[in-house]
Amino acid sequence: MEPDPATASGGLRPPQRGTPGVLALALPALVVLAAEPLYLLVDTAVVGHLGTVALGGLAVGGALLAWAAALLNFLAYGTTARAARRAGAGDRAGAVAEGVQATWLAVALGIGVLLLFQLLAGPLTRLLAGGGGDVAEAGEEWLRIASLGAPLLLVSLAGNGWLRGVQDLRRPVRFVLVGSLASLVLCPLLVQTAGLGLPGSAVANVVGQALTAALFVRALVREGADWRPRPRAVRAQLVLGRDLLLRAAVLQLAFLVAAGVAARTGQAELGAHQIALQLFFFLALVLDAYAIAAQTLVGHALGAGRPAEARATAVRVARWGLGTGLAVAVLLLALRPVLVPLFTGDPAVREQAALVWWFLAGFQPLAGVVFALDGVLMGAGDVAYLRTVTIGAAVVGFLPLSLLAGPLDLGLAGVWTGLTLFIVLRLVAVVVRVAGDRWLGAPATVGT
Repeated sequence: MEPDPATASGGLRPPQRGTPGVLALALPALVVLAAEPLYLLVDTAVVGHLGTVALGGLAVGGALLAWAAALLNFLAYGTTARAARRAGAGDRAGAVAEGVQATWLAVALGIGVLLLFQLLAGPLTRLLAGGGGDVAEAGEEWLRIASLGAPLLLVSLAGNGWLRGVQDLRRPVRFVLVGSLASLVLCPLLVQTAGLGLPGSAVANVVGQALTAALFVRALVREGADWRPRPRAVRAQLVLGRDLLLRAAVLQLAFLVAAGVAARTGQAELGAHQIALQLFFFLALVLDAYAIAAQTLVGHALGAGRPAEARATAVRVARWGLGTGLAVAVLLLALRPVLVPLFTGDPAVREQAALVWWFLAGFQPLAGVVFALDGVLMGAGDVAYLRTVTIGAAVVGFLPLSLLAGPLDLGLAGVWTGLTLFIVLRLVAVVVRVAGDRWLGAPATVGT
């Protein structure tokens, strides 16, 4: 067998004919990523008309459920990497089998989350709400109902994972939109028309998740998949999941610490921090679409034994991430006089938001490259390196500056300098890794 000319010469071979481009995969991924946050905005608007207690209960209960989903998101990202490797090697049946085993794992973990929230909904909502009271009780009531959808939510994450792996991103868009639209219709009907109040919001949430999960399961059934659980494959998925779970946990902890520091700095600082942070999370969805495209393309290329194509994909997605990040930064700076007043009319909060805005806009181009190359390394199965880099950047950069912002009287500037350093350290680490060759030979950890 003759060597690949592109590999031998060190060149970057273009994708194989028929391989979808970065945008062709990123745009459908963006729709799926944005569907849930957009639904939550509508849900919040509907519940907001019930009063501050109901709105606070939704915030408390929703934060706990979202926290669990974020920690277990490896069901999507880990499954994508493994399924893409198999699909790239021409083993579609093996890629689908990864989806089956991920679905079994999702059901098991989902039941665990459900039991946890049924047993501890009261203590957890009281802890988050700062003690007992009406808000904690409302949050507990919402969470007990909404957590019934936890196994369904995780099944959908697994379904997204294997379909991304086989480069089918159109069906996940349809499945997620069906569930989201059902929830959008049911939410006002149950909350207001039927008079169920806040529990109606939780019921609408569960119904939408049930529809989406059913569509993902039907997609597996239509593939004629073997539904027998395979412990070795599940264990291999848990290896990827362990690293991604640790990475997600550190991220959650770092952002919680930053929020706590901002809260102790002052109400205006906390308000500005919340506005900027929610915009950061929303914009991360846009940039994360490139990570999903990178996962799929890199996994396919390495599964097919085409490392030069994987490297070319890394260059392309990094350029897309950088370009999009620059565009987002320009828009944020240009629209600041319009955007900030949409969130607050308080002059003190606006003043603090103006300070934070420079940080938020300034690191968008860097974040675009970081998220894209994160996806490259995930697609290569190099998640242990990503875990170490994320934890190291948080411990060295984000957490120390956030914790020192109070004693040194640095205010929000200290907190957001820490977040910026967190992005910069990760950028250096992933660029150095992708510039080398070790990630091209990272283990796919594919079990049978």
